[in-house]
Amino acid sequence: MTELSHGAGCACKIGPGELGDIVAALPRSSDPALLVGAETRDDAGVFCVTDELAIVQTVDFFTPIVDDPYDFGRVAAANALSDVYAMGARPVTALNLVAFSLERLGAAVLAEILRGGADVAAGAGVAIAGGHSIDDPEPKYGMAVTGVVHPADVVRNSTARGGDELFLSKPIGGGAVTTAAKRGMAPDGALRACVGVMTELNDRAAAAAIDAGATAMTDVTGFGLLGHLQEMTLASGVAARVDSAQVPFIPDALELIEAGALAGGSRRNREWVEPHVEFAPQVPEARRALLCDAMTSGGLLVAVPPGNKMNGAVRIGHLEAGEAGKINVT
Repeated sequence: MTELSHGAGCACKIGPGELGDIVAALPRSSDPALLVGAETRDDAGVFCVTDELAIVQTVDFFTPIVDDPYDFGRVAAANALSDVYAMGARPVTALNLVAFSLERLGAAVLAEILRGGADVAAGAGVAIAGGHSIDDPEPKYGMAVTGVVHPADVVRNSTARGGDELFLSKPIGGGAVTTAAKRGMAPDGALRACVGVMTELNDRAAAAAIDAGATAMTDVTGFGLLGHLQEMTLASGVAARVDSAQVPFIPDALELIEAGALAGGSRRNREWVEPHVEFAPQVPEARRALLCDAMTSGGLLVAVPPGNKMNGAVRIGHLEAGEAGKINVT
């Protein structure tokens, strides 16, 4: 299926620079019940229904990132659900979004995609309530997801504080591995490991983040680790320091980047974020590229108070007072 798509997974997103300009020009809602809108580029919208209930809404879909249709469905579903977990919320319902050519690929392939999505949703306790489909020669799949949370328990990307520790719950490098797989360069073990990372739900990571007293949270997807960190620091008015040696990578990702497996989305990410990043001279080029990797269904990037630890996650740096959105990488 990847041969039918111009990009793979979250690497097919519109670049953050171009998208930011478009979204910034849109009118803003003045409804005080809208707790989180588009202003801070957060993971989902949050609307307060009552003093004890807010609904969280998000939508995510993309082109095939793997050739196996069942795995594609699982990755797309886990990715869509992740945005709700990143807000500290619990997903409850989902709608399937399908763009597909039955004539070119056949009903059996679509059935496997939907089965993969349904299995992940069931594992998350999410009810699929319906969906929408269109005929399209380039296949795409994803979900619109609704979650619930107490208004006081929403975790934003804009409330991090100087001194907070930064934790990452999954390794990065999925863009490099899947790009290599599309070109026939990826070892089987690397692709299996990558699928395992992308299909892992972020439910337990979100619970661990909340237990650690998370002050801010986002998930790492198409704009890369540094791109999503830049969004968090800019929205929160702080700077960041990242220890690149501590950032976990999917097996073989570094070697595949060195061999030229760089997704177009990853290249755009670096062009956009690099003016805000200062790399120490000793940081290797491949590692710099992977920090901008266009990840699909990545882990949670979490800021927690100084001295706190997040179980199941790796400490990769900290936040500090300084120019908002500035990142130093050592």
